[in-house]
Amino acid sequence: MTRRISLALAIHNHQPVGNFGWVFDEVFGQAYEPMVDALERHPGVRLSLHYTGPLLEWLRAERPEFVERLRALVARSQVEIVGGGYFEPVLASLPERDRIGQLERMANELTATFGARPRGAWLAERVWEPDIPTSLVAAGYAWTILDDAHFRAAAIPEEALWGPYTTEDQGNLLTVFGTEQGLRYRIPFREVDEVIAYLREHATEAGDRLGTMGDDGEKFGAWPTTFEHCWGKGKWVERFFNALETNADWLTTVTPSDWLSRRAPIGRVYVPTGSYSEMGEWALPADEGAEFTKVLHEAQAAGKPEVRWLRGAFWRNFQVKYREINDLHKQMLRTSSKVARMADGPSKAAALDHLHRGQSNDCYWHGLFGGIYISHMRLATSEHLIAAEDLADSALGSTSVAELADLDLDGVDEVLLADSGQVVAVDLAEGAGIGEWDIRAVRHAMTSVMRRRPEAYHELVRNAGATPKASADADGTDGAPASIHDRVLLKEPDLASKLIYDDHERRSGLVRILGADGAQVGDFVDGAFAIVRLGPGELVVRRESGSLAVEKTIRLGGDRRAPNLDLGVAVTNTSGAVFEGRVAVELTTMMLGGGGNPSAWWRVDGTATAHDGSGGADEVATISEGNDYVGIAVETAIAPPAAVAWRPIETISNSEAGFERVYQGSELKLGWPVRLEPGASFTARLSNAVSTARDRAAQELAPAVTSR
Repeated sequence: MTRRISLALAIHNHQPVGNFGWVFDEVFGQAYEPMVDALERHPGVRLSLHYTGPLLEWLRAERPEFVERLRALVARSQVEIVGGGYFEPVLASLPERDRIGQLERMANELTATFGARPRGAWLAERVWEPDIPTSLVAAGYAWTILDDAHFRAAAIPEEALWGPYTTEDQGNLLTVFGTEQGLRYRIPFREVDEVIAYLREHATEAGDRLGTMGDDGEKFGAWPTTFEHCWGKGKWVERFFNALETNADWLTTVTPSDWLSRRAPIGRVYVPTGSYSEMGEWALPADEGAEFTKVLHEAQAAGKPEVRWLRGAFWRNFQVKYREINDLHKQMLRTSSKVARMADGPSKAAALDHLHRGQSNDCYWHGLFGGIYISHMRLATSEHLIAAEDLADSALGSTSVAELADLDLDGVDEVLLADSGQVVAVDLAEGAGIGEWDIRAVRHAMTSVMRRRPEAYHELVRNAGATPKASADADGTDGAPASIHDRVLLKEPDLASKLIYDDHERRSGLVRILGADGAQVGDFVDGAFAIVRLGPGELVVRRESGSLAVEKTIRLGGDRRAPNLDLGVAVTNTSGAVFEGRVAVELTTMMLGGGGNPSAWWRVDGTATAHDGSGGADEVATISEGNDYVGIAVETAIAPPAAVAWRPIETISNSEAGFERVYQGSELKLGWPVRLEPGASFTARLSNAVSTARDRAAQELAPAVTSR
């Protein structure tokens, strides 16, 4: 009897919220369109396709004919369209109402577009928690695809991974397929004949085995060197599809839903929290991540059985590892709660749309590349959260706020100040720094700046040498391209020398005091401040350390289109001796100035320079910064005049093209020499006057208001 097997291919296609339009266009030509071209040439090949909401919106607007072609493939049952959260959120990170909202929105959109309601859901980054079945089932989904690592963690043997399992939460039954590691590593990186031989090796006379391969569509042409391999000279996909059709007598391509309509799941499984194996490495602290990766790779190379239990950290640990991710996530939760309280209508619909866009997963984690370090996408995520909160505050009548609240959910209260034009969050426990300064009218996160911190992959930079080239062969086995995870490329020389780490979190309005010898006096940068006064639009805090006391006053003013943020600093000598030294205030801001962006600038004494440049001047009474594209300018009046110095804050991060410097914001330091007699004080005031070119909420809601 002929040994038979089935193959379920699931291709996940995604572009993040806030990504550049030219990236959508480029990847469409490199990966998305060629795949559909190939499917039209090979009607005998069946598979599943998943397009996330941001990509689906772009396709409908920019490539409507492509959507029609997809519709034809679905109509002839060659393609099954997979659903999921519309804006590709990590479902586990959301309140249940938003999980259901995202899932149902995608299901409704796909039903309207393709005429069939999706039965399967793609899980963003395959992040699983045991209560996920309840959310998926509530939204009408029947199955999802997990990683082989999930099944290993659930004690499923390797040889038992050739088929789906059932799981449940609170009686809500869900079927889970596992993307088989051998297939995922071979497709498309190994020779076609090897893939076919691997499938034949696992075929059975009963034909009851299903090999599932679910992975990123971008690796079929958009990852470095893969276009030539998949569609150019290598023609890998064409040869693979030909082989699938040629071997159709024993190798059947199916969709997960079709398989379930004919076969029962092969068992029951309860899956612990997890994602794919690399995610567990990335979620660890940098030092532990480096050690874990070493141990894991050694165990894998030796074929040790304990590999199945080496899992790294839990996805939510990114909220511990990165203060910036936690702040973003807790801002999202705060905003979600407000939007949920809004009355139904155009304003709530707009707020909910922004909230969902602000839940896109890409900036809520960081791996070998991408994530929270991609500044334009981080700002886009913040933009949507600012928009949603602004609409909700306006609807709920809560634009003016002065309160103590545990904003980051660490058990210690912070201060939230807000008015019609801005939202300001102050972390009392860490230098009374301003971690959030959101300008409502233009939806801009002024203080969205990443701290420069050690990353496990920085060792790759140090070991790669000084030459901007791949430190390892860019090709995989038999000349095929290596996986994106295995390539090490430096985009400029001597990157290792540019690895600089900050000793504190990158908040704004921090005070640093230096003695006559240049050594830091006190711990005002990251020490805890106590509240002296908190009222509408005003916060006064104080800290004593050593022989000095610092009092900071933060005042909000202005209006929606022109908000003001004043920062007053008073330094008092509490000792019996004269103090001589220097008082410095550190402002950290983000104006999206990377790459010498001409829209982003500093201006001193009438001279403009790039916001990602460096410079300085003495006796400065006014300095301005802004971004003309965003439509924001900030003029800072300094009294008394100060010496100022500005410089970019750049991290060394990885991308598909290699390791490079990435602009994360800019630091402005203002300094004054001081000589304080016992009991004497020095005071300085920074008055930040913001001007905005537009009110985006008014522009957005105008059509809805007019139509009523």
